[in-house]
Amino acid sequence: MREYLLTLCVAAAVTYLLTGPVRKFAIAAGAVPPIRARDVHREPTPRLGGIAMFGGLCAGLLAASQLSNIGEVFRLSDEPRALLAGAGLIWLLGVLDDKWGVDALVKLGCQMIAAAVMVFQGLTILWLPVPGVGVVALTPLQGTLLTVALVVITINAVNFVDGLDGLAAGMVCIAAAAFFLYAYRLWYGHGIEAAAPATLFAAVLMGMCLGFLPHNMHPARIFMGDSGSMLLGLVLAAGAVSITGQVDPDRMQLFTGSVRATVIEMVPVYIPVLLPLTIIAVPVADLLLAIVRRTWRGHSPFAADRGHLHHRLLEIGHSHSRAVLIMYFWAALIAFGAIWWSVQQDTVLVVPTIVVLSALGLLVLLLPRFSPRVPPWAERLVPPRYRRVVPARGPRADGEGPGGTPDADTAGGAEARGAADTEGGAPAPTGGEEAGEDRAGTAADAAADPGEPDPGEGGTDVEAPGTEETPGRPVRSANGATALGDRHGSVPARRSTGSRG
Repeated sequence: MREYLLTLCVAAAVTYLLTGPVRKFAIAAGAVPPIRARDVHREPTPRLGGIAMFGGLCAGLLAASQLSNIGEVFRLSDEPRALLAGAGLIWLLGVLDDKWGVDALVKLGCQMIAAAVMVFQGLTILWLPVPGVGVVALTPLQGTLLTVALVVITINAVNFVDGLDGLAAGMVCIAAAAFFLYAYRLWYGHGIEAAAPATLFAAVLMGMCLGFLPHNMHPARIFMGDSGSMLLGLVLAAGAVSITGQVDPDRMQLFTGSVRATVIEMVPVYIPVLLPLTIIAVPVADLLLAIVRRTWRGHSPFAADRGHLHHRLLEIGHSHSRAVLIMYFWAALIAFGAIWWSVQQDTVLVVPTIVVLSALGLLVLLLPRFSPRVPPWAERLVPPRYRRVVPARGPRADGEGPGGTPDADTAGGAEARGAADTEGGAPAPTGGEEAGEDRAGTAADAAADPGEPDPGEGGTDVEAPGTEETPGRPVRSANGATALGDRHGSVPARRSTGSRG
């Protein structure tokens, strides 16, 4: 365990230290795309965070190769080298996409090539444990197709969920932690050496995510971009492929007792088939919903939109940070629930706990939809948005509605009241109006020079310079008359006090 923790720390430290220089390089290289309509951030943010993650991956694998126990993985298996080769290809594709953009179909083809490279170097599914049937051996073609499909689905699922600050890195970190616990149990608890590469991949993946998260949490200073999201998806899929089909049920000595007991004990064998789906259940659900939604609207399945699950959470009313935490919660519940089910054979405790936590998650998810009424004595215990807001009610004046708001029937609101107040002279000026009158008088004196027409000549009010029209407030012209703006055309007739009802 100590060597795995050391590998995790090395990957995290290198990723964290490289992210700052990578951010400066991204800004200098112009990898700062403009804000799009579907984006939720408000300021242009540099990408290419996957460069730091790839550095953390290489550093973690290099450190692990020098350790005594984990180093045996590199001497007995080609899977670490296969992972590094596929990760290099997918990382290079992501860098090109972050800087210049790559067509969706070209990107899909390159993802399949990267998965095929890992297959040809030995990282492939050899057999599958099928419930009720047993271990089913796969042909090379079947193993290749299944491996490529799993890798491509995982890469795009992680890429699709990368829509909020810290969301993809946090969810992958949670999935990697659950996968590490499962793989380490098989490697250490059951003595299956074939689970060692998957355990190593999960530890390095956790380090990459933990090292990048401090720079990517809201408000993010840098985005991982496709170079990071596709890299995370490929490493996660590589761990699942490495351990799936490598577990020998005979070595676990599970075939003892009754048929029912054997089926229950075989749960850890079936988990490699289910775990890759459970740990990416939320991203895969988002992926499937996005494909159905875009196809139904007649758009390309790869056309970006604002219909992802994290966008829906923001539309419901959750804040950015709370939406990310809710996605973390559901990812952890599904992933660790599956791991707990594989370890704890007593479903009487597992199922009710998962149900209660799911209900709690739904309550938090739908909380912005409700406006609970809190008793007055408990208002200090809840956030301000859940407290009762009593509207202030002022005295009802003539021409005003309740609360001092202008009455809509009072001949156009404040402008009509300003005209009605002109009986027997101009309305009482406020401080702002007095300043406007002084400026108007100065302009009128300057306009009365010889050779200049009289401002009030011909019965036409000429607006003094610097006295712009203010909505809802009478404007003084140069000759002292009150004009109500261009939309009225002329000064409305004076009204007596009795005309206000």
